[in-house]
Amino acid sequence: MFTPIHTSLGALLLFQGSSGLLLHNGAVFGISSLLSGCVFNPSRDNVPIIAGLVSSIGPLFLLAPSLIPSYPPAPQSLASAAATLGAGFLLGWGTKNGRGCTSGHMLCGLSRLSPRSLIATAVFFTAALFTANFASGGANIPSCGATPCYTPIYPSSSELVLMAAAVLLASITNFAIVPRMLHRSPESKTIFSFVTGLEFGTGLLISGMADPAKVLRFFAFLTDPSRFDPSLALIILFGIGPSLITYLSAKPGQSPEKGKLQTKPTLAEQWRLPTATVSDIDGRFMAGAVAFGLVWGWRGVCPGPAILRAVLQPTWGLVTMTGYMLGNLF
Repeated sequence: MFTPIHTSLGALLLFQGSSGLLLHNGAVFGISSLLSGCVFNPSRDNVPIIAGLVSSIGPLFLLAPSLIPSYPPAPQSLASAAATLGAGFLLGWGTKNGRGCTSGHMLCGLSRLSPRSLIATAVFFTAALFTANFASGGANIPSCGATPCYTPIYPSSSELVLMAAAVLLASITNFAIVPRMLHRSPESKTIFSFVTGLEFGTGLLISGMADPAKVLRFFAFLTDPSRFDPSLALIILFGIGPSLITYLSAKPGQSPEKGKLQTKPTLAEQWRLPTATVSDIDGRFMAGAVAFGLVWGWRGVCPGPAILRAVLQPTWGLVTMTGYMLGNLF
């Protein structure tokens, strides 16, 4: 169902997490590389963020369990386990070779006006759109019963208070506490990395990005309007939009005088921004973006939500993450 308030507030938390990491730690919030880095090259730059992402489940589970998605059943047969393993493999292979996913390319890349991320997003979104609508005749897009999926629903009073408080607390932390109370040091950077993961994970859960059914319904406008849930379009307005304004205002990495470095990030010694350009796009990059799009449109999952689901549904998580890490090896 269409959740305009949930998704708008969740998107603001996605903005807070990604822009906070950029301005204060000087890095891009690319979950696919952070996840693989935790396994193959753990460091203070990736482990705290993933730990914060996982920890975001706790407060919602205790205070507002209704905001936790209901997932399809975990694999219960060899065939379903093999399909889940294959989806995990394609997810890992696609995000590695496509150099990113919905967080790195769509949320962070588009807001940095990266032509390379624009191309990657266009490719994987198109692949996801056609996969969701035409693979299996579109049968994998769940309906909402007798009620059209574009029918709006609104949060309860307790949910609204919790979500609004989370957005307010994130804003105070990112724009008041961090610049005024934390100093540039490895310890401060690590602490804030955890905080950005917490903000981003909460945003994924609240916005609906972590709900595979909601993701698949977003693609349904192509063939079955009754199953179309427009919620995730609000990610563009309240997630990418504010991130773009922040990037254009702060100009991280460069000063108004072209070619000269601006002030350092708040907590880090240097900027760590992607340097690849359109000229670096090759066939492997395009194939990776397509592979990721196929999984996104087939299963409605991308790396960030996959981490959250792996914690909430360990059997699914074990199979998917095994496939994901195997895909990262190729």
